[in-house]
Amino acid sequence: MKKIATFLASGILLFSVAACNDAKTSSVAPNSTQDEVKTPSAEEAKDAKQDATSETRRKQLNEDIRAREQRNNTFNAGAAEKRSDKDVASEVRSKLEANIPASALVVETKNGVVTVSGTVPTQQQYDKIANLTKEIKGVQGVEIKATVAAAKTEKK
Repeated sequence: MKKIATFLASGILLFSVAACNDAKTSSVAPNSTQDEVKTPSAEEAKDAKQDATSETRRKQLNEDIRAREQRNNTFNAGAAEKRSDKDVASEVRSKLEANIPASALVVETKNGVVTVSGTVPTQQQYDKIANLTKEIKGVQGVEIKATVAAAKTEKK
């Protein structure tokens, strides 16, 4: 009975993770690391920060990371070498969103090399990107294409 409950819980977590596989820290982030980076408006930055710092969103981010780690532990014996690029990108995105609020970043991974593009409001936040990214199991290298850009103020 315990195995069935574990299997069902894993299935629910897997479904939840599959439903949220967009590797962007906010809705205003570029759709890919190849897209032109646009500075978010003050309102967009405020909304992104509120979303990233809400208790509900933090729980979602933590669950996403935990579910992917559990799947890696179950199906890949916890190894860092054969992790899927999607899982690595998703975990990096969650990590960056939780730790760099008001960012507009997109994350892509190819063969363990993570590319981060978009904007962050301060140099201090920019400086966190590489170290936060390297904390994720399976990251082989980091390429940062992000820029520092304070949110645009609305002209009246």
